[in-house]
Amino acid sequence: MTSPSYIIVGSGVFGASTSLSLIRKYPTASITLIDRDPFYAPFRVAASWDWNKVVRADYRDILYTKLGLEAQLLWRTDPVWQPFYHQSGVMWISPTAFAEQVLKNFAELGVEADIRAYSVEEARALYGGLFEDADYTGVKQVLVNRTSGWAEAKEALQNTIKTAVGLGVKYVTAEVTALEFEDSPGRKRCYGVKAANGESIGADRVILCTGAFTPKLLVDSAPEWTDLHAGDRIIAAAVTEAIAPLTAEQCHILGTMPVAINDNPTEYGEDLGCLPLPKINALKYWGQIIFRNTLEHQITHKPLSMPPLKSDYAQWDVPLTLKDDVRRGPESMFGRNKVNQELEKFRICWEALTPSQDFIVSPHSACDGLYVATCGSFHGFKFLPVLGKYVVEMLCGELEPELRERWAWDRELPPTKVNSKWPKRDLRALSE
Repeated sequence: MTSPSYIIVGSGVFGASTSLSLIRKYPTASITLIDRDPFYAPFRVAASWDWNKVVRADYRDILYTKLGLEAQLLWRTDPVWQPFYHQSGVMWISPTAFAEQVLKNFAELGVEADIRAYSVEEARALYGGLFEDADYTGVKQVLVNRTSGWAEAKEALQNTIKTAVGLGVKYVTAEVTALEFEDSPGRKRCYGVKAANGESIGADRVILCTGAFTPKLLVDSAPEWTDLHAGDRIIAAAVTEAIAPLTAEQCHILGTMPVAINDNPTEYGEDLGCLPLPKINALKYWGQIIFRNTLEHQITHKPLSMPPLKSDYAQWDVPLTLKDDVRRGPESMFGRNKVNQELEKFRICWEALTPSQDFIVSPHSACDGLYVATCGSFHGFKFLPVLGKYVVEMLCGELEPELRERWAWDRELPPTKVNSKWPKRDLRALSE
């Protein structure tokens, strides 16, 4: 039996992982991976293009603990990803019961790991006192998992795609502007995509791995067909990051420093994070403010959050308010004057977020031939080695019931007020 042909739109973490898993399962299948940027481009709009990303299994939600442990095993052992993984450990400072819940999950799963909770006094002395002056406001326990770490994000992503292309995936650089549909008995069927140059590319199955672009793409494709649209399922949201070069006297910390995450100060939004960048003798920080970009859709004239319309999502055009947001990072992690406080290369990272922070890996309910695999919800990259496996299971109708329900296109949506990552501010207001 001939396997179906596939188009995967978007070569970020979901698209790259899916292309590799598909070609491994169906070596003779026609699989086309389409993205607006070459996968070896120095800069891309994908959320997964980055200097580095955290790789951890430390979750309150035991489902993602399991998935994180599965992914970490491949980060450590699979030659596609192992060269880019650094098991530095992760230190998480939180005034919540996060440490307690993570330890409970590891115990319930029977996982042996170098993970424990420290008192604040003990935490101040770790890593040569590097975090002695961090912001421990309201903190009772500090979680340290020495079996977690970080990955060289863009390099791991590129190697995933390079491996898939080497096995037979066709990579096409094109900007997809719309999906194409035809009438079939009883309902419509998606049979391909249209590119900005007017070219149509067809396949039996179209998989959207389009991240923050997904809501706009669906509305652009059929403005009046509201059942096709993402609606309240997805919002395009963003966070800001930057790097801080270290002085020659400070570079020694890179050899032993863990990833550091701090929920303090709590009044500004989500957690702050800091990762080592030893190849360029720097640290990377991310900020706390998660925001949207609400614009009027050019056809429906309804408000829709979407990345800025520039080809690079205006990712390097960072307002002062957002720069100041990231600048809180050094003091939160290290206190004043511990490391270089000067930040540069500020960048806005756009992501697709769901109300529950769960992914979407599902057939689209409105038509045949269309599938959605996206919504990293600011925690998807670490699952690069395993996401494709689950997308393929979804395509084959073999996804286990819990994942099928959690990741469904049509599922009960929780109120966004319980989602701490849901954007409360708009880019326009932050730019004023």
